[in-house]
Amino acid sequence: MTIIVAGSDTPAGHAALAYAVEEARRRQVDLVVFPIDGSTVDISTLGYEPVRVEEPAERSQDAVGDLIDAVERMTPQAVVVGVRQRSPVGKFFLGSAAQQIILEANAPVITVKPAR
Repeated sequence: MTIIVAGSDTPAGHAALAYAVEEARRRQVDLVVFPIDGSTVDISTLGYEPVRVEEPAERSQDAVGDLIDAVERMTPQAVVVGVRQRSPVGKFFLGSAAQQIILEANAPVITVKPAR
């Protein structure tokens, strides 16, 4: 079994990655880091095995769509995604990668906020 984390180089993304490592360790499953913002992740610093990075398609315009496709292909136990606090108006007018993952992933989605 697997846990997928939507990686990004943001405070929310770092919080999601840390949580995903602990969750994978607790469940004793593989961890897949899927960077949705083009960032690179040094998996040697995570302190967990087995872990691997799966990149969006090289020519893709939609990394989040590629993540959703990966969820379909891998059927993970959970998807971990970092979220930031937004106002209700901001949620209404502005979409987000996290919102798309929450709505479209066919797996349980765990959302993680960064510490204040």
